[in-house]
Amino acid sequence: MSVEQIAVVTGAGGGLGGCIARRLHAEGCKVVLTDIAEEPVAQLAAQLSADGATAFAMQHDVSSRQDFEKVLDAVRTRWSVPTVLVNNAAMTQAKDVLSIEAEEFNRVLTTNTDSIFYGCQVIGAAMAQEGYGRIINMASLAGQNGGTATGAHYAASKGAILTLTKIFAKQFAAAQVTVNAISPGPQDLPIVRQTVPADKLEAVLASIPVGRLGSPEYVAKMVALLADEEAFFVTGACWDVNGGLFVR
Repeated sequence: MSVEQIAVVTGAGGGLGGCIARRLHAEGCKVVLTDIAEEPVAQLAAQLSADGATAFAMQHDVSSRQDFEKVLDAVRTRWSVPTVLVNNAAMTQAKDVLSIEAEEFNRVLTTNTDSIFYGCQVIGAAMAQEGYGRIINMASLAGQNGGTATGAHYAASKGAILTLTKIFAKQFAAAQVTVNAISPGPQDLPIVRQTVPADKLEAVLASIPVGRLGSPEYVAKMVALLADEEAFFVTGACWDVNGGLFVR
């Protein structure tokens, strides 16, 4: 079968999310770009499709199940049920573990895990009803090695994402909906340079076996590969892209 690919990319206003949205659009997908801040995604959507025929933007709080339902309804009304969901949006905060307040810990942990849970539960269920779908969850090296330059709350949330990926992969496999994760190490992105102080970034670079930050464009290619119709035999997997920082 050949399907019309319709992708929802959360957190598409950021560096990695923007790269992913551009790549999927270049691959022929219709793309819905969502973000908590609407202006950046609206600008990118206009660049991709000035008339809105193949791309549009929505303001979207990924910690809200209701917002996921709104996104699903909007996509279904304009085009059809999404065939690709990229759960990319996340809160990032670097802070010493003993300095993290309870409110901060809960906000980062719940936002990052709720985004995966609600995305899979709402849009994934709609895909399952149609008998086809590709879900890609953005995890992180921090969720595998306990974090290096990120906060404990961020690392804990990314570890939970890996478990949720396995759970939903089992849930949806029979309906031909695959659920996979990509686990990037430090990427050459503005958010990395903003989050990690310059003196610490030098130490991070020195610790990476390949000696450089990763390419977000390559991560976007990985997303496109997992979103492909032929990727039906890959599910419940985590694809590592960390420069050798975590080998398994």
